[in-house]
Amino acid sequence: MKILVPVKRVIDYNVKVRVKADGSGVELASVKMAMNPFDEIAVEEAVRLKEAGVATEVVAVSCGATASQEQLRTALALGADRALLVDTDAELQSLAVAKLLKAVCDREQPGLVILGKQAIDDDANQTGQMLAALMGWPQATFASKVVVADGKATVTREIDGGLETLALRLPAVVTTDLRLNEPRYATLPNIMKAKKKPLDVLKPADLNVDVAPRLTTLKVVEPARRQAGVKVADVAELVAKLKNEAKVI
Repeated sequence: MKILVPVKRVIDYNVKVRVKADGSGVELASVKMAMNPFDEIAVEEAVRLKEAGVATEVVAVSCGATASQEQLRTALALGADRALLVDTDAELQSLAVAKLLKAVCDREQPGLVILGKQAIDDDANQTGQMLAALMGWPQATFASKVVVADGKATVTREIDGGLETLALRLPAVVTTDLRLNEPRYATLPNIMKAKKKPLDVLKPADLNVDVAPRLTTLKVVEPARRQAGVKVADVAELVAKLKNEAKVI
């Protein structure tokens, strides 16, 4: 079975995000970039399934600028067998990415697609669901455990107030949650080996996909700074402030 793992290039989660002076977006110049953490979990799960003998090949795919090859090489160093980049400088929104991934799925015919539940830059949490809808495949989101056997995937997913277990017929789409696994570190020998693994590059036009954005960002602003707390003398003063100043009661 072939597993397809989409990965996204995002600002490293340790970096403080800064908004551009003109409010058109966030500052990316000279900013450390990394693989989306949820996608890193997806790569780890796919590699574990291959190590368990469930999968025969793990293919990493990314949609974005040429610089995304860096994240694909990271996926290769973590254990993916080969990589595919859909190279475009266009602003890619969730639907466009889902359409590109559908075209890649039609080309690669994977038995399972595992990707992060969301990207930490836009927090859209849409691509996996859209891909499943476009493919007509079953889906399981927010996975905290995945077991693949006998042509089906048994997925434990996190829901409000507990856990839910689903059985999916393959092929299927699974999106990963934080508690699914702990990604491994890429060792130096594997980083060197990753440089020799195949990485193919396509354009959206090669897949006959229109990636023109449907949404327009009007303005980006930083969240309001948190105000300093105050001490109150008694409960009566607290209630008065909540009622008259905060206006929450």
